[in-house]
Amino acid sequence: MPHIAKHAPGAFSWIELSTSDQNGAKHFYTSLFGWSFEDSPMGPNDFYTMFSLEGQNAAAAYSIRQDEVAQGIPPHWNLYISVESADAAAARATELGGVVLFGPFDVYSYGRMAVIADPTGAVFHVWEPKTHPGVGIMSQPGSFCWADLSTPDTARASEFYAKLFGYTMMPGHDGYVHIQNGAEFIGGVPPGHHRNPNAPPHWLVYIQVADCAASTALAKELGASVYMGPMEMANVGTFTVLADPQGAAFALFEPVPAG
Repeated sequence: MPHIAKHAPGAFSWIELSTSDQNGAKHFYTSLFGWSFEDSPMGPNDFYTMFSLEGQNAAAAYSIRQDEVAQGIPPHWNLYISVESADAAAARATELGGVVLFGPFDVYSYGRMAVIADPTGAVFHVWEPKTHPGVGIMSQPGSFCWADLSTPDTARASEFYAKLFGYTMMPGHDGYVHIQNGAEFIGGVPPGHHRNPNAPPHWLVYIQVADCAASTALAKELGASVYMGPMEMANVGTFTVLADPQGAAFALFEPVPAG
């Protein structure tokens, strides 16, 4: 898929890195994925980094907030889900057992958002786009392509997201649940026995690469820690789960060639 001008409601539309070393993260991700970046001031000693690929928005980064550090929250990737109304989504999430942590609030003229924890504790963002629709490129090397939900209660989480966003939750091999938004498969929920029991519930973002083994090796050279892989999934592709030098977890994915 080439460039994207608009995301459907329920689509995973944006990814954003909260990091303890913004300049270090810029070096790591631009070296790994070929991203370029542009910094915009957010205050006297604060800035927001927009990453781009082929001139299209690909991701963003900011310095982790002190209140997050005080709560023991490590560097991490945030997942945004497109909605028609952030206020309505936040209200519905509360009805379904979620917790609205922040918002809804306006982000300048770019959009309106809320930060929500699902009933199992995994945090995500809803995004009502205005001038910023989200990622402008997908389905090619260097672009965001998928997200998995790691939760100990897959049934409760599946019910919550299906009712909130209208997803179809499709059971697959070995207990993996595929998340379908309209006609598009956008992510999944791995079975609880596959997750690290010591890790809190979370969303894991995947970045597509042309060669998973080569990108994994490069990531290690750049200071990443590899948790799993490269691992091949028959008729699907190869993936690696790793953490950047600051500790933010993410995954690489090399799809099986079409045809």
